[in-house]
Amino acid sequence: MDLFGGGLEDTIISIGLLGTFLILFAESGLLIGFFLPGDSLLFTAGLLASQGYFSIWYLLIGGSLAAIIGDNVGYRFGRRYGHRIFNKQESIFFHQDHVRKAEEFYQKHGPLTVILARFVPVVRTFAPILAGVGKMEYRKFLLYNITGGLLWVWGLGLLGHWAGKTIPNIDRYILPGVAIVIIVSAIPGIVALIRQKIRRIRTQAKSDPNR
Repeated sequence: MDLFGGGLEDTIISIGLLGTFLILFAESGLLIGFFLPGDSLLFTAGLLASQGYFSIWYLLIGGSLAAIIGDNVGYRFGRRYGHRIFNKQESIFFHQDHVRKAEEFYQKHGPLTVILARFVPVVRTFAPILAGVGKMEYRKFLLYNITGGLLWVWGLGLLGHWAGKTIPNIDRYILPGVAIVIIVSAIPGIVALIRQKIRRIRTQAKSDPNR
């Protein structure tokens, strides 16, 4: 089964809502979940719900719970063990660049990162862990976590559902639709990388005026 290509629709049908919830949970709460396609998964699941494969309400409610609980697990992990990820050796499933990217995002946006990160691949996996490492007050974290989880799941799920109900012969446009969701989701990360590169260039220019 292909989680990233044209087989995403078939994958969701095969694994059902329970499998979809597990993927959302893993991407939100487990370090190895950063590579999972949460955005396109939600959009496609909402689209399938519009075609009667399952209830949109089950998707929205169950998906929200999975995302919120996942972030809570990430936060707890960060509180107890998160500091170890800064010294963790790189492997196929882990790169320090992912941590640095999330850390820079967190430093820039503060507690709002818990909400904003939901829409930024990779960052959304590490943001709750960094919130735990930074010992963010749990009540504040929980508020941002619930808000971000609801906006992410309901926003993308309902967008897919609306597309399925509105666009004729939607099955012809699933791949382009998923591609657009993936591209749009990647834009914040790309913009952040460009800004980071510009800041580095400016910093180097200031430190070496003779260049």
